[in-house]
Amino acid sequence: MAIATNLGFPRIGAKRELKWLLEKYWKGTIGAEDLLTGAHEIRRSNWNSQVEAGIEQLPVGDFSLYDHVLDWALRVGAVPAAYQTPQLVSELDRYFAMARGTQKGADLPALEMTKWFNTNYHYIVPEWSTDQAFQLNANALLAEITAAQAVAGNVRPVVLGPVSLLLLGKLKGSEASPLVLLDKLLPVYEELLAKLNEAGVTWVQWDEPILALDLNDQAQAALKHSLEALAPARGSLKLVLTSYFESLRENLPLAFSLPVDAVHLDLVYGPEQLTAALQHIRPEQYLSLGLVDGRNVWKTDLARALETAQLAANAIGKDRLLIAGSCSLLHSPVDLTHETEIDEEVKSWLAFARQKLDEISILTRAINEGPESVAKQLQENAAAIETRRTSHRTHNPEVRSRHQAISSESFRRQADYQARKTQQQERLNLPLLPTTTIGSFPQTSEVRQARAAFRKGDLAAGDYDTFLKTETQKCIARQESLGIDVLVHGEFERNDMVEYFGEQLEGFVVSANGWVQSYGSRCVKPPIIFGDVQRAGAMTVEMTRYAQSLTSRPVKGMLTGPVTILFWSFIRDDQPRRDTCEQIALAIRDEAADLEAAGIGVIQIDEPALREGLPLRKTDQEGYLRWAVDAFRLASSGVANQTQIHTHMCYCEFNEILPSIAELDADVISIETSRSKMELLDGFGSFQYPNEIGPGVYDIHSPRVPATSEMVGLLKKAVDVIPPQRLWVNPDCGLKTRGWVEVEAALESMVAAAREVRSLLA
Repeated sequence: MAIATNLGFPRIGAKRELKWLLEKYWKGTIGAEDLLTGAHEIRRSNWNSQVEAGIEQLPVGDFSLYDHVLDWALRVGAVPAAYQTPQLVSELDRYFAMARGTQKGADLPALEMTKWFNTNYHYIVPEWSTDQAFQLNANALLAEITAAQAVAGNVRPVVLGPVSLLLLGKLKGSEASPLVLLDKLLPVYEELLAKLNEAGVTWVQWDEPILALDLNDQAQAALKHSLEALAPARGSLKLVLTSYFESLRENLPLAFSLPVDAVHLDLVYGPEQLTAALQHIRPEQYLSLGLVDGRNVWKTDLARALETAQLAANAIGKDRLLIAGSCSLLHSPVDLTHETEIDEEVKSWLAFARQKLDEISILTRAINEGPESVAKQLQENAAAIETRRTSHRTHNPEVRSRHQAISSESFRRQADYQARKTQQQERLNLPLLPTTTIGSFPQTSEVRQARAAFRKGDLAAGDYDTFLKTETQKCIARQESLGIDVLVHGEFERNDMVEYFGEQLEGFVVSANGWVQSYGSRCVKPPIIFGDVQRAGAMTVEMTRYAQSLTSRPVKGMLTGPVTILFWSFIRDDQPRRDTCEQIALAIRDEAADLEAAGIGVIQIDEPALREGLPLRKTDQEGYLRWAVDAFRLASSGVANQTQIHTHMCYCEFNEILPSIAELDADVISIETSRSKMELLDGFGSFQYPNEIGPGVYDIHSPRVPATSEMVGLLKKAVDVIPPQRLWVNPDCGLKTRGWVEVEAALESMVAAAREVRSLLA
């Protein structure tokens, strides 16, 4: 019989219970025991949901207090020397110090953080040393397995494979590949496999997500070597080799040749690979079919998915099939039943994580017992799929007509950067190394409470407007007193940099509880793009104009770019992404024009998702970069020369796409560089990036406040790479999640650092 499986479940809880637990622990209002007990209750609830849905191999080890890659670094004993200080008295203290940094007892920055492949999830980048030693630290994982076995006898531990683990990290102080450490690491995995055997485990999910990438000979050889070397330690364990987000392509023959019992295929993002897989699968191997989209919210077309599953069953027999999602459901909201405000027609097209489990079970039952056994469910699904396909609400003739009329001139500024720079400096009169922030300021409990009261109808519109203007006034005054050169209004009216625009753009709906984890306790609620997109009216002008009226210094208008709105939403999958992105770009272009007409001379159009949207395979990247760059230019090129366009990117590797970043032709780009200690800036220097750049001088994802001297050191590194006439000084990212006390202290140090380095250059 085919087996219903799942690669992982959201960690945050149906009502973000994990977020509240973590933040209470960090504030000191609960202790470690309360945190761990609460986390276990979330895990148990997740297990129960999956068992109730009919999942037969329960994933265990997919839960994390902060990040699963960091978990695996600790499970193999890879703690950098700086975090082995006795001032970190517990393993939990050490864990969160590595994730967030700390100034309690020990002054330590956080480890580097970057995007998990092409998703908006951020993982902590492990640091390896050339003399790295490894030691198994799996007691917590083994305890989870025991607890899960009390809920469901058949559990499937989720193991991040050694090759991916090493390559997701960085080998400090060496140009060599982290794979030079593989033979040191393998004994730890041998010991782990032995313990899993002792625990009575039958199946293990062996995640090697790097199989979705272009692999060199060394990486391919490492995958082969690792699994062959570990084969004697496996005993009776069955391994399902798992990767996701892309087709295996040229790695497919390698995957099926390895000593594993099953291979997982992401058939949502690589449907074409099934034919080749059926040719390469060995007679004793199982095939895991990723048929349900783990990254988006649309109902699976069960009829089409069942055709695919039946094709595989006819070729190798249903007894060798595992039915699954395309990837972990980590990237999906938890449960659609909690949504009461989404339009009923649109809601009928959706499936969140809990509903995706049902889809997996329906497909498994249809294969095992025949489609007639689930005829009612298949009929209901087919009706929803057809309703969405034929709904007039997904197509707007006015939007499509404007989109078709886009001309080549729409993608170009009036003059080149050098000419614009002269006119902008005449207008703005900024000093050398001008200081600014990325946009948002702290969203205090008072701000969140006022927004919630307004949404519930408990606070009148006029009173809410007065509150927002008061907060904006205080924010402008604080920035002026700190000596910041280019100000922002603080974004107190905005819940999120994408959701805020999704609430106002036609073609979107916004959920009430559709939260997904971005990193740690940071959750986002992506809006859902179901139809053609256009702007109903001005979205940001009123508050930005008000902020500018309070000061003689320039105030930046803050917009989110079309690529980021696209990728940080749940994207409609019934038309090319390029078309949707250009529709959004036209809406942002209109907003930029209105800001300019309101007297705003600096407009920031953030694109932190530009790199995130990059296809995983190099052969697919050029086409994407062309339309992504065009979308930004379409959004930003409708303003006059003297209007300065900024953009912002963070937490990704930029070097491989620097030519495309330059093609954006933004006057100023700000990037995250503090966690890497300006390492990311080196590429901009060697590439000779032509426009202005603001490398972040402190990490806003950590509560730590760095000293002025630390920021001066980073700025000196920046000056060595980028001419000071083209350098800006700013934090890594927006300040929404921080508190005012640390924000003011950090910005005071930042301004002082800029002044000190400015004086050295005079």
